[in-house]
Amino acid sequence: MLMAKASSWETRIGRRIRLHDLHAFATVIQSGSISKAAVKLGVTQSAISQMVADLEATLGVRLLDRSARGAASTVFGEVLLRRGRAALDELRHGVEEISFLCDQTTGQVRVGCPESISSAVLPPIANLFFRQHPSAVLDVDHVNLGQLSPLLDRKIDLVIARGGRGFGGQEIPDEVDVRTLFEDELVVAAGPNSRWFNRRKIELADIVHERWILTEPGIWNHLVVAEAFAAHGLEMPNVSMRTLSVHMRTQLIATGDFITTLPRSVLRLYAERFSLKALPVDLPARPWPVSIITLKHRSLSPIVQRFIRCAEDVANGMDARPRSRKSS
Repeated sequence: MLMAKASSWETRIGRRIRLHDLHAFATVIQSGSISKAAVKLGVTQSAISQMVADLEATLGVRLLDRSARGAASTVFGEVLLRRGRAALDELRHGVEEISFLCDQTTGQVRVGCPESISSAVLPPIANLFFRQHPSAVLDVDHVNLGQLSPLLDRKIDLVIARGGRGFGGQEIPDEVDVRTLFEDELVVAAGPNSRWFNRRKIELADIVHERWILTEPGIWNHLVVAEAFAAHGLEMPNVSMRTLSVHMRTQLIATGDFITTLPRSVLRLYAERFSLKALPVDLPARPWPVSIITLKHRSLSPIVQRFIRCAEDVANGMDARPRSRKSS
């Protein structure tokens, strides 16, 4: 019976499903229409339609729902898309691995991360990586830990983000592995135009009426500040601006009399450049993991593995004690 099934697979499906048909089908779904997919692939609409029709004939099910508004996958198409994307991804990694064996300085790494990582944590990793692999290519997209669909869809190789399993109520899919690179911490920062810049001792009550730049309520940074002021019986400080932008915060405290909170890793990078410093203010000691997230059961190309090793090497030099914790 097993032999019969194997034979059926080879004759009915295995020898008839072509990779370029799978690629064309995936492009139709991604583009939303056959006409747009044809333009993207540089072929005619009839060629795309024939590729999809061949797949449907081979599998014996309808893969696309076509309408005047475009094309969308059926439930059968969703299954083929998910499995086909994984097959194409493994093939791509195989080609990259062969190329890497021929020239171990080349390859592509696709990274997703939020701005606080791309502005401070990623640059030293990229510098080390390019010193070792000068011909490699690094593609960086904006991705947060709460929005991992690009990783789950295999559009990127890994994510570097703040947080981890069990941190701040974050929901992380079971399909990913999470490894903590290092523990960061939140600090209160100011620039040379602040009258508190050279103070050796500062109480929270002293700066409650200063002009603060904070994140939106509910964000981890804001929660730590709120906890600190509440612990001293104080209301939240005056907020002049709410923003997640690291660049906005560093620029404004460098040129104005604002006070803000920053990850220590960010301040470490920008302190000398913009004459910034951490104020001697006590905040609650809370671990703030910077994690690297990859997809379970997915082969990583050699160049991606080299990038991860560079990330781990850089993490070992961060101010906070590096970790080697992995959660699944």
